[in-house]
Amino acid sequence: MSNNKKPKGVIGILTGGGDVPGLNPAIRAVTLRAIIEGYQVIGLRRGWKGIMEVVRDKKFDNSENYVELSEILVNRAARTGGTFLHSSRTRPLAVKKIDIPEHLKDSYSNEINDLTPEVLQNLEWLGIDYLIAIGGDDTLSYAEHLYRQGVKVIAIPKTMDNDVPGTDYCIGFSTCVSRTIQMANDLRTSAGSHERILVLEVFGRYAGFTAMLPTMAGAANRCLIPEYKFDADELTGILIEDRYKNPSKYSIVLVSEGAQFAHEEEMTFQSQERDAYGHAKLGGIGDKVSAAIKDYSTKHNNGRTVNIINQKLGYLVRTGSPDAIDSIVPMAFGNMALDLVLRGLHGRLVVLKNGRYDHMPIEVISKTKKIVKVDKYYNTARYRPFYNDFEMLPLFIMTSD
Repeated sequence: MSNNKKPKGVIGILTGGGDVPGLNPAIRAVTLRAIIEGYQVIGLRRGWKGIMEVVRDKKFDNSENYVELSEILVNRAARTGGTFLHSSRTRPLAVKKIDIPEHLKDSYSNEINDLTPEVLQNLEWLGIDYLIAIGGDDTLSYAEHLYRQGVKVIAIPKTMDNDVPGTDYCIGFSTCVSRTIQMANDLRTSAGSHERILVLEVFGRYAGFTAMLPTMAGAANRCLIPEYKFDADELTGILIEDRYKNPSKYSIVLVSEGAQFAHEEEMTFQSQERDAYGHAKLGGIGDKVSAAIKDYSTKHNNGRTVNIINQKLGYLVRTGSPDAIDSIVPMAFGNMALDLVLRGLHGRLVVLKNGRYDHMPIEVISKTKKIVKVDKYYNTARYRPFYNDFEMLPLFIMTSD
């Protein structure tokens, strides 16, 4: 604290899962308002990993695990992308033996261990009265678990995939869509110069919003989403048709990383190694789609092969500064979270619903799934969004539950 007065309470804040633009503005919003209201704010480093690894000894250097936040610190960080508190995909409910913190190895010796008791004791040791967790459904599912253990938790939704249930919008989504549109338009010059088909792999494990919205905005002719399996022969015929109609003789398809061929039983993974939440790292569907389109192109192009430009956008869309929406929404979400603290409310998820800021019970995170409603928004015969009946839909069209 900047003065010697005893704080009204202590607020802990963390960011978990993948980084996105907009996290630092959210941290800033919570911190500035909290300090004005007389609270101390502690930033927990590396998501759930930092609070899990705290050593409950005042003499121990815990600077790698948490830091007291100040106005100067958060103001400087808010101008940058990513999260200055760092992040991880740690799940204290299921920690592998090899990942047990050194000072706890004598207490936890199973192959898989639940370190929630340590998390609860560490929160109490730090004197944290309210915990604000910023993350996607994995990070927030553990926040919900802590709430059931008695922790006063408030959740803020963040994920490029925009698939946290209960909210129309998650921090990071707008910047992802904006960058995808920009990069697709930049890559048109190469696709057009060489008269090729451009295949762009984008984020989206279970939900296809990151492919659907840029396509709807004109960044691509077609898109493949996790919610509907595609036929590569059929897709190639459509893309060849799109290419023929284009005066520059190229066409573009956006491919969600979770998209699947009609004959496949599972997604395409880089490896079978899984993270703390059981997810294997996706990647490579763009390569497979590119190869299939090239093979089928002779069938649909009078026996002549059409060459492919294959680009994985990946981390390029999550780097750098947030766009306007991902600067404004995190500010509002952070202030809403602090409003809930001031009202003594917890166990809530702050949301943007039908164009209005609100909050919902945190249990919505685990009770439902948020994916593209194929029958309403996706033309399965043409592999593209429907372009009709927009009246009274939310800003991002198809992102409402």
